[in-house]
Amino acid sequence: MQAARSEASPAANVLARPHGGPTVLRILLGTQLRRLRTLKGISREDAGYEIRASHAKISRLELGQVSFKERDVADLLTLYGVTDPDERESLLGLARQANSPGWWHKYSDVLPSWFEVYVGLEEAASIIRTYELQFVPGLLQSEEYARAVVMLGHGEAAEEEVDRRVALRMKRQQRLTGPEAPKFWAVVDEAALRRPLGGTGAMRRQIEHLIELSTLPNVTLQIVPFAKGGHAAAGGPFSILRFTGGDLPDVVYLEQLASAVYFDKPEETDKYMVVMDRLCVDAAPASETARFLSAILKDFS
Repeated sequence: MQAARSEASPAANVLARPHGGPTVLRILLGTQLRRLRTLKGISREDAGYEIRASHAKISRLELGQVSFKERDVADLLTLYGVTDPDERESLLGLARQANSPGWWHKYSDVLPSWFEVYVGLEEAASIIRTYELQFVPGLLQSEEYARAVVMLGHGEAAEEEVDRRVALRMKRQQRLTGPEAPKFWAVVDEAALRRPLGGTGAMRRQIEHLIELSTLPNVTLQIVPFAKGGHAAAGGPFSILRFTGGDLPDVVYLEQLASAVYFDKPEETDKYMVVMDRLCVDAAPASETARFLSAILKDFS
């Protein structure tokens, strides 16, 4: 199989995109290695033995969750029968670039590894769809509101640490107004907009911030009103990320208290896509969002 030719390969497609980032490069390389291994009928256990690692390490490599050693990639390519010099160099070059730190690396002291993966995916995504029940989505939070959210989970942290966590969130938001900004489509439960997190004044300014952001051409915001009753997303908040070109699968992200779950198999992500589409039908139309927010704003006056 010619998995990664230099001019038309998935590797070349991602490397040509300015927002590729190391996380996406790792996932892309892992996907290519998994495809090569599967075609050869080689088990994860046998692949792990080849690079002096466990089958669990191979699984993490193939999911792009850990960094690659160039020597390990070279050994795996040999095991998988990849002998073409150009194909090998393309994948080895991808391994080298995948180990380069992203801009978020400087926040590593406040960025857990399980969330670092999401930040990298968010940086590369062309479409981000999210449903939130308890909070305003992170990419739409005002700085004051974001600080209140951070304090909920890190109330005992030093002020400097809180500042850095808030700064990271503000930095992530620059994607919405930067070059090649993604399409961001959020569905938010009315409860998240009624809860006065940070106090009445902070919530009023957050609602004003949402009204402003909802006018961006790449941002769609819908609200699920209380009057709707139950709805499709009974399991809680989640996000779906999609990438340009079809080289990478859709990724569903579910955040937990101290970890996260990522799904990228179609039989899993398709179910979440159906739920997200139903949420968009259940929610008030985006054309009513400004009016809805303005009514909520009056309640915080």
